[in-house]
Amino acid sequence: MKQVVQNYKSGELAVLDVPVPGCKPGGVLVRTSYSLISTGTELMKVSEAGMSMVGKARSRPDQVAKVMQSVATNGLPATYRKVMGKLDSYTPLGYSLCGVVEQVGAGVDDVKVGDLVACAGNEHALHAEVNWVPRNLYARVPEGLAPRHAAFGTVGAIALQGVRQGEPQLGEVALVIGLGLIGQLVVQLLAAAGVRVVGADPDPARCALAEGLGAVACGDPGSAVVENAVVELTDGHGVDQVYLAAGGDSNQPVELAARLSRDRGRVVDIGKCRLDLPWNAYYEKELDVRFSRSYGPGRYDPEYELEGRDYPIGYVRWTERRNLACFLDLVARGRVDVEPLVSHVADFADAVETYRSLKEGELKAVAVLFRYPEEAVGTVEAAPVVAVPRVPRGSAGKPAPRAGSPVRLAFVGAGNYATSMLLPHLAGREGVELSAVVTTTALSAANARHKFGFARATTDLDAVLGDDAVDAVFVVTRHSSHAELTRRALLAGKAVFVEKPLALSGDELAGVLAAVEESGNDRLQVGFNRRFSPLLREAKERFGARTGPASLRYLVNAGRLEHGSWYLRQTTEGSRFAGEGGHFVDTASWLLGADPVSVYAVATPGNEDLQVVLGYPDGSTATIGYVTTGAPGFPKETLDLLADGKVLRLDDFVRASVHGKKRWVSSRLPKARDKGQNAELAAFVRAVRTGGPMPVPLDSLVATTTATLAVRTALAGGVPVTLAGTS
Repeated sequence: MKQVVQNYKSGELAVLDVPVPGCKPGGVLVRTSYSLISTGTELMKVSEAGMSMVGKARSRPDQVAKVMQSVATNGLPATYRKVMGKLDSYTPLGYSLCGVVEQVGAGVDDVKVGDLVACAGNEHALHAEVNWVPRNLYARVPEGLAPRHAAFGTVGAIALQGVRQGEPQLGEVALVIGLGLIGQLVVQLLAAAGVRVVGADPDPARCALAEGLGAVACGDPGSAVVENAVVELTDGHGVDQVYLAAGGDSNQPVELAARLSRDRGRVVDIGKCRLDLPWNAYYEKELDVRFSRSYGPGRYDPEYELEGRDYPIGYVRWTERRNLACFLDLVARGRVDVEPLVSHVADFADAVETYRSLKEGELKAVAVLFRYPEEAVGTVEAAPVVAVPRVPRGSAGKPAPRAGSPVRLAFVGAGNYATSMLLPHLAGREGVELSAVVTTTALSAANARHKFGFARATTDLDAVLGDDAVDAVFVVTRHSSHAELTRRALLAGKAVFVEKPLALSGDELAGVLAAVEESGNDRLQVGFNRRFSPLLREAKERFGARTGPASLRYLVNAGRLEHGSWYLRQTTEGSRFAGEGGHFVDTASWLLGADPVSVYAVATPGNEDLQVVLGYPDGSTATIGYVTTGAPGFPKETLDLLADGKVLRLDDFVRASVHGKKRWVSSRLPKARDKGQNAELAAFVRAVRTGGPMPVPLDSLVATTTATLAVRTALAGGVPVTLAGTS
């Protein structure tokens, strides 16, 4: 990739070919769309590099002091070699950009590949085609905000932090000295906050620009225009705040600040100007001098910037990342307009010539942007998107049975799950009649009829589907037949209970929904029973409503399958997760009260052990660990839900607890695992009998199925998959 660099010893600027940075944990790789030249900070650095060694020393007395300390400690020869080695090296330029996330590092879950982000930092938001940016130095760009405008994010955060330090109040008057890029942004931010602004700058063009962006009056610092405006706006008392956004060696800004401030006014230094404070003037007015440290709290703190440790919002409301996001929001909502500040847009390939033109004064500019090649930006592979199918609305369906008549059920399939987990709850249930059982072999049908009391046993599916006396059909066959049998039963006008999975592919799911649309019959339930578990429902009720995003962890100790199990026939029956994973996706979505919007998955070799991360609209996440290599004696399913200072824990549907201000623990007496089949069947039968809504909305069933199937796409691509609605 290419990057702009400078040799501080010789002053040489160049665009070098350098290696693409690695994507380390805790950050993202960003391919740059636009980067912003700071015509103040960066040009100062470029100008210093062109000075003689004496000039460099005069411009950086702080560094000279460090050198002298090193001479005293390490001796002159060693210090000389160290200093010259550092000077005679390439250093980067740039600190504000907008680009597209190309790769997401471990531990990052707030952005995904393809997202547009604004980035900050003079070590991370460089004039380079690709940058690695730690999580606290980027912010997602609001929808609709142009990349060239989002590239102003860092300088906007600097200006915003300066304004926060001034603590402006509605109706106050402020003076902004220096109307370069930062000063222009400060003017707009103050005006947006209800403050009347006077600007001071020797450049008439910048004064006119500031007046067009919200300043009441602007003029040369030495003219009467500024002083007269202050007198008029403040009745002669002086301004409430002064913002020093100027650079250079003149002491005029701090003297002007003292003269035009009111008693006990605030003076905020944002730029880098000379600060020889006139003691008498500042003492007599008891002026409050404040400094604004770059983008905000967190700046220069390696634990915050590099390790991603955020400051608690209750103690530090506006960190540098929150300032960055806030400024982007202001621009997106039109409260700040950065387009008039764009003096020039240069191709990245012309970076050296652009710096030369700025340095020599040929290019007069407030803000200059580098535009990166579209082909470079285009190499970013967009994040995969899986469409959540539009769910048609049923119009007819099968009428509810007549009052007093039993609900007549037919079973298609009578295998182990049907005979052990479903039929025992239905046989002998009041108001239920087991009308027919359909199997592919005569003997299995006869066994089911004998054991559970079906009125008839048959191998003729068409006869059962065409029987008007049958109200609902249970599809309890192998996975590969679920979608087709469900489709046929819906077209026949039956209410359908199909065991998971509903479908093994997007095409199969589309076929089911096409049957709903064609027939108008949306009377469908998928056997996602865990949300009906009495223990889990009680725990959810004890946990109560939540206000913030939640983190959910669901560990499934699935274990290994016996040799010869039909579950292993993945070419026909789908993967184990495709077959069973819907249970856990549905449970997580029910607990979180929403359908997932993204899916990310990683797996061990052979896809034996899966880690699936679901993202939800409010920022909640659910991690499902589907593991086949665990100990057989360990519980199969454990779940933890954490939010708002509370924790819900479920231990394999035997015990549950909620920890918060009050603690609740379920009965310690051993109970049989109740995973909700009985309650689920009761709800389905009730819906069929009354004609009321199905126990789980069809939208939710489709969303869960889509998310489960998207795991395969996420594994194949190695990146998060977005679930996008099509309605």
